[in-house]
This record gives sequence, C-alpha cells and structure tokens, in this order.
Amino acid sequence: MEIKQLLDQSKEIWQGEKLSLSQIIVRLGKVLGDVCRFERNAKKDESIHTDEELKKELGNLIFSSIRFCGDLGYNPEECINLAINCQEKFEK
Repeated sequence: MEIKQLLDQSKEIWQGEKLSLSQIIVRLGKVLGDVCRFERNAKKDESIHTDEELKKELGNLIFSSIRFCGDLGYNPEECINLAINCQEKFEK
C-alpha cells in the first residue's frame, strides 16, 4: 500500500480529526509505553505478550506516525525521506 493511501485511510478512520503536537506526543507515549511493557515482560502481562501483540504495536507506531505527519501539515513521504537520509549519514 502506498503512503498516500495509508494517510487517506487514517483520515477516513479518524473522520478527518487533526491532532495538535501535544496530543500526538501523548499518543506516541502511550504506544511506546506498550512496547516498553512488552520488553519489561512483567508476570502480570505475560499472557498478552505475543508476537501478534508486538507486531500490532509496531504497526501502530508506523500507521499513526503517517497520520501525525498529515495532522501537522507535513507530507509523510518527505518526512520518511528526511529520516532515511539522516540515518544513512549517521551510519557513515
């Protein structure tokens, strides 16, 4: 699926609601916290820590990040390309 299609799908799911940066930060913190809990793997959470659950949370990071770029008025593809360039430079 193309990034533009994912952005359009997120707009459809969330009925065009746009989040502010502070609202985005809270949502990113929630998903990151879920991933952190997965790694911590407390006894009480073991039953829900499956590969499927981790894949879902990583997918949430990806799909939500595309939405967040759009909510802030940025082109997600441009944001991704900037990140790729930065990581390539960092690795060198």
